[in-house]
Amino acid sequence: MSTEDPALLIGASDEAALRLQLAACYRLVAHYGLDDLIYNHISMRLPGPDHHFLINPYGLLFSEITPDCFVKIDLDGALVEPSDFTVNRAGFVIHSAIHAGRDDALCVLHTHSEAATAVSALAEGLLPISQFAMRYQGHMGFHGYEGVAMDMGERERLVADIGPHNTLVLRHHGVLTVGRTIQEAFILMYYFEKAARVQLLAQAAGAGGARVTLPDAAVTELTARQFNDHHGDIRAPGSREWPAFIRLLDRVDPAWRG
Repeated sequence: MSTEDPALLIGASDEAALRLQLAACYRLVAHYGLDDLIYNHISMRLPGPDHHFLINPYGLLFSEITPDCFVKIDLDGALVEPSDFTVNRAGFVIHSAIHAGRDDALCVLHTHSEAATAVSALAEGLLPISQFAMRYQGHMGFHGYEGVAMDMGERERLVADIGPHNTLVLRHHGVLTVGRTIQEAFILMYYFEKAARVQLLAQAAGAGGARVTLPDAAVTELTARQFNDHHGDIRAPGSREWPAFIRLLDRVDPAWRG
């Protein structure tokens, strides 16, 4: 594969490259079983002062998404370009809130994946049971369930609850991740689900009599710093894995490129 492929140019910011990368992200979410029929959303804010962003057309499965199908809207939900599709109202409310409230929120990814949703209902949330989970300790917010997100007034509370973090646990609903890049938002979602699955397995074993332990708080804090400080690596999380993900998609179904 050519290294000039826009899908591999992590820093590419032209709309064509971002559409290709966003389509890849949708297909990866579907590939790993994190999607929910035609629901859930991944949005990408486009360069420029207008805060226009791309989001999926309401009615397509994630496994059907291609670069040319996205709906381009503004922060008021108005179409920027003609489209035969509409946008899910709840998806617009949630994604427009984060894009408007966080200058660094270029990509916003929201899922209803089973393990993450189960953990969202636990009072203690995601515990540092695994190394996967430790990266999120002290780096996630929590948003109480208010019903299906149709009320524009909820946008302010969503922004307040995520604060400076890149992961927001939506109680009884799912999880949302934010990235400076599409790759960062995806890798945070991938590992949150993995951490949630490990936690549920450990808790199930604990209910059967096994003793579940937690690491010392100091070790958890150290590990969170190791994951989140990047130690001078200017590449956003997910960048190293991205070329391999693209190769995977090309093997599974090259039609994702449109």
